Amino acid sequence: MPGIYFEDVTCGDHLPELVRGPMSPMHLMRWSASIENWHRIHYDYRFATEHDGLPDVLVNGSWKQHFLVQLVRTWAGDDGWLWRLSYRFRRMDIAWDTLTAFGTVTELRRFDDFGVAACDIGIRNSRGERSTEGTALAAIPYRDGKPVPYPFPEGLTW
Repeated sequence: MPGIYFEDVTCGDHLPELVRGPMSPMHLMRWSASIENWHRIHYDYRFATEHDGLPDVLVNGSWKQHFLVQLVRTWAGDDGWLWRLSYRFRRMDIAWDTLTAFGTVTELRRFDDFGVAACDIGIRNSRGERSTEGTALAAIPYRDGKPVPYPFPEGLTW
């Protein structure tokens, strides 16, 4: 997948949003099965609502993490790398929510062989709540530079 070049990125740029959903109970069950997370709050409505007092079955936290990774990796393209990801769950996302992952470039730094973009990222649910908030660092190649090295050079700090 084609990516971007560091020279084309500016602070304030928005990452292309990703939208998934509505997240049916079947989606949630399949994800739970694929990662072998058998906690009933992700697939058993009666258990989630009656036993745990939740509003519905919950979207799995690991799915939301994956969604944020997918957001940054899609934007950075095949030649870029997701360097760091940090996030906090602020609200519950439940069955039938449509979720939107979004991001904004907040800082840019040049290193010898590549550039790094810092981004504020998050997930918004169909109720308009920012249910997940975080930050990401993406290593992006220069237009006429070498590929971004992996693993990253030792001692590289943000």
